[in-house]
Parts: sequence; C-alpha cells; structure tokens
Amino acid sequence: MNWIVQYLWLIPALPLVAAGIIAVSKQPHRKLAASLAIGSMGLGFVLSLMAFLATLGHHGEHGQFREVYNFNWLQFGGQWLQLGWVLDPLTAVMLMMVTFVGSLIFIFSIGYMAHDQNFTRFFCFLSLFAAGMLGVVIANSLLLLFISWELVGLTSYLLIGFWYHKPSAAAAAKKAFITTRIGDMGLLLGMVWLYAQSGTLLFYDGGKGCLENDALVRMVAQTAATGMAVTTAIGLLIFLGAVGKSGQLPLHVWLPDAMEGPTPVSALIHAATMVAAGVFLVARVFPLMEVTLDSLAGNADGLPSTALQVVTWVGALTAFFAATIAVAQNDIKRILAYSTVSQLGYMMMGLGVGGVAIGMFHLITHAFFKALLFLGSASVIHGCHEHQDIRFMGGLKKFMPVTFLTYAIGMLALAGFPLFFSGFWSKDEILHAAHGWSVSHWPFYLGCAGALLTAFYMTRQVALVFFGSYRGGHSHSSHRSGSDLKSADTSAHSKEPHESPAVMTVPLIVLAACAVLLGFLGTPWWPAFQGYLGQHHGSAGGVVPLMVGSTLIVFAGLGLGWWLYAKRQRKTADEPDVLEVVRPDIFALLRNKYFFDEAYEKTVIALHAWFARACDFLDRWVWGGAVMLVSAITVGLSWLYRATDEFVVNLGFDAGCKGIRQGGDGLSKLHTGRVQNYLRVIGVALVVLILFLVWGRKA
Repeated sequence: MNWIVQYLWLIPALPLVAAGIIAVSKQPHRKLAASLAIGSMGLGFVLSLMAFLATLGHHGEHGQFREVYNFNWLQFGGQWLQLGWVLDPLTAVMLMMVTFVGSLIFIFSIGYMAHDQNFTRFFCFLSLFAAGMLGVVIANSLLLLFISWELVGLTSYLLIGFWYHKPSAAAAAKKAFITTRIGDMGLLLGMVWLYAQSGTLLFYDGGKGCLENDALVRMVAQTAATGMAVTTAIGLLIFLGAVGKSGQLPLHVWLPDAMEGPTPVSALIHAATMVAAGVFLVARVFPLMEVTLDSLAGNADGLPSTALQVVTWVGALTAFFAATIAVAQNDIKRILAYSTVSQLGYMMMGLGVGGVAIGMFHLITHAFFKALLFLGSASVIHGCHEHQDIRFMGGLKKFMPVTFLTYAIGMLALAGFPLFFSGFWSKDEILHAAHGWSVSHWPFYLGCAGALLTAFYMTRQVALVFFGSYRGGHSHSSHRSGSDLKSADTSAHSKEPHESPAVMTVPLIVLAACAVLLGFLGTPWWPAFQGYLGQHHGSAGGVVPLMVGSTLIVFAGLGLGWWLYAKRQRKTADEPDVLEVVRPDIFALLRNKYFFDEAYEKTVIALHAWFARACDFLDRWVWGGAVMLVSAITVGLSWLYRATDEFVVNLGFDAGCKGIRQGGDGLSKLHTGRVQNYLRVIGVALVVLILFLVWGRKA
C-alpha cells in the first residue's frame, strides 16, 4: 500500500483543525485566522498532489489504481461497523480541484472580507466547509460520506446566513438547510436499505464492498415491491440526496437564494464544494446506478438502467429550465446561480448518457470557470460599492480592466466558445454522448437549447456590466415598467467604480489561465482525462459535425445577445429590458422563476403549515383537553377520597377510639392498686350476689 493512502485523512483533517483553532481564538486575530485557513488548504493541496502522482502509471485489477484503508469503528453485537477512505483517480482529481480552487477562494476572501467585523468567524466556517467536502471526497464508506455530507450542509447554513442580521440571509440559510434535508432523507433511506441488502457500507473491501461485483449481483437479482430491481430503487434514493445538494429539479429553489451569503461563499458553494458533492456522489456510486441484468450478462446493447435514465432526464430538464430563468435575472450573482443549476444539469446528463469521465470532466472545468465568474462578480460588486444589479452598471471595462479580461474568459468558457476554452470541450462531449443515447434524442435537443441560452444570457450580462456607459450615477424614476427594480441607494452608485486589489485579481488571473488550459486535457483526439478515469474512447468519429453544430449554436447565442444588448445599450437603469418590451408576459414568467417559490408556498408549505396547525389543535385541544379532563377527574377523585377519609373513615375511627379510650379510662379507675378498694368491691359484689340468689329463690 502506498504511504499516502494511510495518511489521506490528513487532507480533510488539516482544515478541520484550522477551524477548531480559529474558533477558540480571539476576534482581532485576523492574520492568524487567514494564515491557518489558507495554510491548511495549501498543505492539503500538496498532499493531494502527492496522492494524484501516486495514481499515475499504476493499474489495478479493474484497470485503474485503487487502494483503500478500512478500519473498525463501532461494534454492535458480534458485528463491527467499518469506516475507511479510498484513493483512486476519482478521489485524486477531486482532491486536487477542491484544495486548489478552495485555496484561491480563501486568498481572494482576504481582500473581499477585509472590512468585515466577523473576519475570523468567516474563515472558521470556510475551513469547516472545506473539511466537510474533502471528507466526502475521500470516503470509502457511505456512512463516512454521509457524516461529511451533513457537515457540508451545516456549514452551508452557517455561511449562507453569515450576515444573519439581514432577514433575507437568515431566510435563505433556513431554506437551503431544509430543502437539502428533504433530499438527504432519501440518501439516508437508501443508505439503510443498502446496508440491509449488502451487509456493509464500504464501497470497496477486497471484493466484499457494496459497489463490488458480488454485492451487485445479489442485489440486481432481487426485486423491490414496486417491481424494479433493488439496485435501481436504492440508486434512486441515493440520487434524491444528490438532487437536493446539486440543486436539480424540483429541489433547485434553495440554490439561487444562497447568493445572500458573501460572494466568496457563493464561489465555494457553486464551484468547488457543496453543489459538486451531489454530482460526485452519483459518480462514486455509479456501479450501483448502472448495473442491470443485461450488463452483467455482457449485453452491451441493452438499454441503460432505469436509475441512469432518471438521472439523464432530470439533468437535461434542469439544464434547459434553469437557463431560461437566467435570461431574465438582473442580479449579477443570481444569473450565475441559475447558470450553476443549469451546468449541474449538464453534469448529471453527462453521467447518465456517457458515464463518470464525461460528467466529471465538465464538473472539473466548470469548477474553475465558475469560481472565476463568481470571484469576478465579487470583484465587480466590490468595485461598485456593494451593488449587484446589472442595470446600475455598464462601462466597467475601463474602470476594472483586469476584472473585465478575466471575467470575459470565464464567460466564454461557460458559453462554450470553440477550441480555446475548456467549457467547449467538456460541454461538447456531453452533447456528443447525448446524441448517441439509445433511449431518446430529447436530452440532446434540450442540451443544445440550453447551450444557446447560456451563450445568450452570459453575453447579456457582460454587455450590461462591462460595455456602454456607467449607469450607476443615474437615479431611477418612479416608473418601473413592471420590472423588479429595487429601490437602491443611488448616492452610493454615484461613486465611480474601481479595480480590486491584487489579492483579489491574482486569483482571477490564475483561474482564467486554468479555464483556458484545462479543456485540452479532454479533447476527442487526446482524451487524457477520460483515460485517467478509466473510460477510453475508441475513436473520435462523428465528433466534428457535432462540434460544428454546437459552434453555430454558441455563435447564434453570442450574436443575438450582442445585437440586443451591446448594440442597443440602455441609457438609464430604469429602462425596460429588450425582451420585456417584446414579450412582457414571458419575461415576467422567467423573471419570477416560473413562480416555483409561490407554487411551493401555496401547496407544499401551505400543506405543512396546515398540518402544523392541525397538530397544534390536536395537541392543544384534543390531547391537551383529554389530559386536562383526566387530571380534573383525578383531582375530583382525590378530593372525594380526602372527604371520605377525613369525614367518614377518620371520624368513625376517631369516635371508636374515643369510646375505647373512655372505657379504658373507666376501667383504669378500678385498678388503683389499693387492696382496701378491691375488698370493698368484692364485698359489694358478694352482697349483690347473695341478694340476687335470695330473691331468685323467693320468686
């Protein structure tokens, strides 16, 4: 066993220890907090690099490097519950991404949070968040993964609601926590069911793990009550946890509201950690998700498993759905948030139609350019004096040239601009796999439509933020044209924007370089990333026509966005949107997110509120009334028993005792101890007896 495998636990332990030390340190120790947080992630990156190097050039029995370290944790009865960690290419590449991107976000946060009073608390939560995600990545046990998974959920609640004095932030934190718990309940049920069926929660354990052939053969041959294979049922329950964490339909509603936290938190959640955890979970349990009786029999032409079909459809629908909403948003971070939801849909679709390597390739490339975009938006917000509405921006490229250049690179990578940007290669591979999916072509069509919309809304955002003239100095009129324009402090807008300090721009430059270079690791002609993850493609045939088609789609989205928003620049902030003028009804529908929140408010939340009121009524008036009635009866009986005891039993007993006492007193007078008195009594008694006898004879 390679030495790094035994010490893999140090990678999540380092930020965990850093969080503990920061938690007990005093608030003014800002340098200590930042140094511990960034240092722990830096050391974690070094260890991750060693782990990555250990996986290169080695092939195990399954065609790729995999080593595990398992140990006994708890004993119940005669059984031991085991935990462990695993090092394989999937773990190594995720460790590299999380620690590297996380380190850059931590460094960026020094500048962004420099004036925040709770600077040390922020870095404590960031370190704890990173520790939870790294625990998810290394876990070789579904139980250890679940423990770390819930730690990620807790820290996301703490970070989204970091500015808890804002009601919107507190509400968003609760919304994220509760919504993801719905998905986590499915994950918990799937975990329990998997343990009941396989007898272990270890993924790999020398042939005895729940993802290894023996366990899969046993489970796929069994049928659940619904008629589907047990593997499918368990896989769908586990996928429900991924749906919640990765913001897929219909549990996507928490993710845009998570923008209420500090923007570096948004970058960490949307790029390297929380939302990536759901996609990673599906990739980790992929053997369970894909197994069918046909695949075990060696029939490669059979239909994909039901679980993977569900993953594909959910991902495809989410990719298109979220992209349509992003078209009509005006908050710079919310546009990126819905973009994240959409891109996560692409990742899920990639996993469903093409396998682990295709979905994970897009996850890795997306992590870099989405971190770049969120940190770029943070730089814009910082330069625009904490304002986020893109209608109040414009012309920022001359005020913030470094931010503009790096943001443009991230935008082109996300849009899938051909050849030179990583998003093009990872997105096209998903579309290529979807085009050849044997079940349906509709995911491919939805993916193409999503690609068009992505290029369009990102061009709209860049045009309104960086081109034209700066609109921050113009106060808006009372006429709002039906828009959701918020009443902002226009006096703050009147200040000119400024470029961010080097501690913020240097991470942007590094991420921009990665957004360009990473794509070349997974081209159809040199699929190094896919080969590293153990998925090899025989040929790149048929790719070029699809690349040409997707390029035309991207150019169409870019051109349409440029024509509508760059060529026709708005002059003031309160002008209606171009699309709003054309179709105000559709624009309002998209701006209001298809009224999902309102629908949930009227249905699910209203039902739960009614149920809570019903439970309160039952508790207060039915069960509480029954308890009060029983208590009243008990008190009444106690008063009756008391009266009977005091006025019947006690009085009768006292009267009897008094009579006996009086009789005893009378008799005691006869026992004086004087012989003379006794003789007198005897004498009197003899006289009486003689008189009685004499009288009796005469009678």
